[in-house]
Amino acid sequence: MSESGPEGHQEWDERYADAPVWSGRPNGALVAEVSGLGSGRALDVGCGEGADAVWLAQRGWSVTAIDVAVTALDRGRVAASSVGAVVEWRLAGLLDLDPGSTVGVFDLVSAQYPALRRAPDLAPERALLAAVAPGGTLLVVTHADIDRAAALEKGFDPDEYVGHDQVRDALDAAAADGWVVEVDERRERHVEGGGGAHHTHDVVLRARRAGRGD
Repeated sequence: MSESGPEGHQEWDERYADAPVWSGRPNGALVAEVSGLGSGRALDVGCGEGADAVWLAQRGWSVTAIDVAVTALDRGRVAASSVGAVVEWRLAGLLDLDPGSTVGVFDLVSAQYPALRRAPDLAPERALLAAVAPGGTLLVVTHADIDRAAALEKGFDPDEYVGHDQVRDALDAAAADGWVVEVDERRERHVEGGGGAHHTHDVVLRARRAGRGD
């Protein structure tokens, strides 16, 4: 899904310009990990063309879906309208959001294959954790076994982006604040089409922030 710093907005708009990029179906890890949760407020980080956001909205979640690509959001709006789903679509990257309206707000923060550029101050990782409400869930899914050499040939350096290890480190550092990692595992991935279909395994990381009564 698309997400980046301001310098990446044009790149993502160009990627979405000609045709749909993704399969149009919700990500399997999201379905597996969220189906058992009660609904609430959800933040879909790098929502792309909106399949996850629409799926969540259809199941009673109040969804804010953010992305830096105008075309992707437009496709998300069409998809939501076609099934009567209500989603708040916002043209923004994670770090563009006003902390006053996001910190501690969301019962679910979902980042499916995010493209968050790493920063020395760990701002992306801190923003992900900060957006989760007490008692809420953070779900971050990344591709496993990325071939860095092959990625570099395509102009993409995985080491420039926040991955599983960086989020896990942030969660471990926040353990004293009540964060508990509930799932951290490598898992097979079955996708029939769309961008990224060649990836066969994911790393699924789900953590819960302690509630006020815990």
